[in-house]
Amino acid sequence: MISVAEALAKVVEGVSLVSTEQVPLPAALGRVLAEDVKSRVSHPPVAVSAMDGYAVCSGDVEKVPVTLKQIGLSAAGGGFDGSVGPGETVRIFTGAPVPGGADAIVIQEHTETDADAITVKEAAPEGRFIRPAGLDFRQGDVLLPAATVLSARDIGLAGAMNVPWLTVRRRPRVAYAATGDEVVMPGDPLGPGQIISSNSVALDAYIRVLGGEPLNLGIARDNEESLRRVLDGAKGADLLVTIGGASVGDFDLVKKVLGDDGMDLGFYKVAMRPGKPLIFGRLNGIPVLGLPGNPVSAGVTSVIFLKAAIAEMLGIGNGGGGPRTALLGRGLEQNDQRQDYLRAKLSHDKDGRLVATPFEGQDSSMMARLAEADCLVVRPPNAKAANKGEPAEIIPLGGGLGGGSGLF
Repeated sequence: MISVAEALAKVVEGVSLVSTEQVPLPAALGRVLAEDVKSRVSHPPVAVSAMDGYAVCSGDVEKVPVTLKQIGLSAAGGGFDGSVGPGETVRIFTGAPVPGGADAIVIQEHTETDADAITVKEAAPEGRFIRPAGLDFRQGDVLLPAATVLSARDIGLAGAMNVPWLTVRRRPRVAYAATGDEVVMPGDPLGPGQIISSNSVALDAYIRVLGGEPLNLGIARDNEESLRRVLDGAKGADLLVTIGGASVGDFDLVKKVLGDDGMDLGFYKVAMRPGKPLIFGRLNGIPVLGLPGNPVSAGVTSVIFLKAAIAEMLGIGNGGGGPRTALLGRGLEQNDQRQDYLRAKLSHDKDGRLVATPFEGQDSSMMARLAEADCLVVRPPNAKAANKGEPAEIIPLGGGLGGGSGLF
């Protein structure tokens, strides 16, 4: 058995950065930028008004009230062609270009109008209510760096930069297969002793959340011929994930079949709970991650290892920032030599601090508890007993208090 840290390092080292492709802005949400993006324009391109009012020479309105002559109008999308001279003003609207000669805006609430005679009742110093050219950003500025996971705000910014297409990492192709005579897909008839393959649908969704492209290879039955036939479908994938068949039972064939077919085994068994029977290696040039068949174990190991693998392939490092912490909502006993990942609920105490309370029942067969959990509390190997209120590392699993992004 190797440590979680050793196993994680081998997984990250064992996958490769995927190639790139160009996508239009509407298709870029959630994609990962492959290169820096520079603005093709300045924003705003010229000095514009921040308010509805009148463009004036600030020297004309130092002493008020004063009456100026309106000589034109400047609206967004069509400015005033002339120039503002002494004693003159131009009606202007928000976002409209500031005409030449003007260096301040008097808001309309501070004026009175009589045909083209505009009486200004409040002074406006130079620069008042004017947005200078390039206030937001300038042509050539790098505003979206490589490895950015594109949000709706980022896409809006790219549009403002006049960039209609973005170069992104293509979605890693992740082939996956469940194993076992006992598993059937949701909705299929259940025979005696059979169970539903919840792992398959959860894994498919998780691959999508992480930015991958899932390829369902189906269910391999408990014989070598079936398993080889299913795994043949992984050709061309960037990563192969198997579910089940990774422990030491009589029908656990994944390790044997992959080994017989020439897999270079990186590790087998990790000192963690849940998720000990985990495989990683390379078969015919394709990285292979063998998850346990237990639904909770498969879910937890996906959060730890699959997320790291896909993040590495997309060029975003750990894909989730540094460690997060919360205060324990209950005391915990001393840990043994395996690293624990305890399903927990998040809340805030009276001082607004984040609190993680592990469930009393942590049996790895309890799938409902995984769905109910907001985070995993990480307990290092041989950790001493911890009291309620002590800080602990957590891994957020979803939105809400944990600040995750809809994982498991």
